[in-house]
Amino acid sequence: MGTGLTEFPLLDAIAGRRARRFGLGMELPSGPLAYTSKAEPVPLSELERSMLIAAGTGVTGWTFGVPFGPDRPDEHAHYTQRYTGRTTPTAAGIGTPVLFTADDSGTYLTNTRDRLPERVREFEGDRASALEHIVDLCRANTVQLSERRLDLPAAPPHMLEPNLWMANASGSTLFMPVGDASEQVLGFMAMALANGNVLVDDIAGRPAGDPGPFIRSGLLNETKRVPLTVLQQMAYEGNVAELAFIGHNIVLTMQAMGLGGLYFNGLNRWSILGAFSEGGVEGLGFRFVHDDRWVLPNPVGLDGHIEGLCPPYVSDMSEAVNIFIDRKFGPEGAYDPRTPGPWQDAKTVKQGVTPYSAEFVDCLTDVAQYVYDTYGRFPNTFTTMVLSGYVQAVHLDTGFYDTNYQPGAYLETHAHHMERWHGAGAGS
Repeated sequence: MGTGLTEFPLLDAIAGRRARRFGLGMELPSGPLAYTSKAEPVPLSELERSMLIAAGTGVTGWTFGVPFGPDRPDEHAHYTQRYTGRTTPTAAGIGTPVLFTADDSGTYLTNTRDRLPERVREFEGDRASALEHIVDLCRANTVQLSERRLDLPAAPPHMLEPNLWMANASGSTLFMPVGDASEQVLGFMAMALANGNVLVDDIAGRPAGDPGPFIRSGLLNETKRVPLTVLQQMAYEGNVAELAFIGHNIVLTMQAMGLGGLYFNGLNRWSILGAFSEGGVEGLGFRFVHDDRWVLPNPVGLDGHIEGLCPPYVSDMSEAVNIFIDRKFGPEGAYDPRTPGPWQDAKTVKQGVTPYSAEFVDCLTDVAQYVYDTYGRFPNTFTTMVLSGYVQAVHLDTGFYDTNYQPGAYLETHAHHMERWHGAGAGS
């Protein structure tokens, strides 16, 4: 990869990060910066798109997990859901995000969350070869969902007005990281319950489920109480942070590659996921659940690709909890001793983690089922699938910046991007 990417300084990427919206083929129709590009739109190449996907969700080795929990002082902690290390962190190693990408060639999904690494650090040795390895892993875990660009009209309510002229435009590549809040909340619930906390439905002013039997057995401590809204807010904040990390990694890599674009909001997540499909706007085609108690429908998954741990993908929350636990303790799960890990003696560490007791499973199921039965959704305070921000990448129209801005509006990588990435020998 003779592009200079592996030599670009991190601090230059951080200091040089800017929202550079104007790409080749775009038009800013009026105002003091009115400008019409003299070039046609130039889509990112497959290599460029794959590089950015790898920056956002590439597998980089094993994580080290959460090593200790006071509820089991003599064992390795049981909180981690996945030990797959990626380019961005996830809360407690629950690791739910996937990455959707759309450009002129189609719409894609990259899902690396359950990809088992080969070694502690995938990115070692010759940097160019290591980067190529990570990119290839992402390619192997990417599927094409359609052969056309994301169906997202440039009009309200699908976009905020300031984005109409540039968002999802021809030549651009749109990155959309999505997290699974159902699994995230189950992970946080399991952590809280394992440490004896009684979960309280502070909206209704009562316990979540029936904690009495579990208090009497000593599993829960009635003096330790956690409000459900607080726990779910923590889970939502974790999801949003993880998705933002993916976006920021992509944006920093864009500086090193010399691509324009930005991390932004202002696109209707319901439109993108597919809530307006009956009106002819397909979006990504997610499944939605409707309820008269809600103002907006709830996205629960994309059939066959990312499915929430809640109905309609399961019959009830007991089945959801069993799937959650199987991902942790079942075949190829986080604590399956037959699978490797980051430790010198992975088998011994994993064998030492006691699976959840039947009583604990009943307790977790009781709380989760209470939430679903009471509110008709899981979680109940925000969407099951979380989409909070986007990255758009474009080939920068340097003429727009030369005409309207002072010198230094873009980096040296932007000035020489086309020759380095699209000239003779580029990418070799």
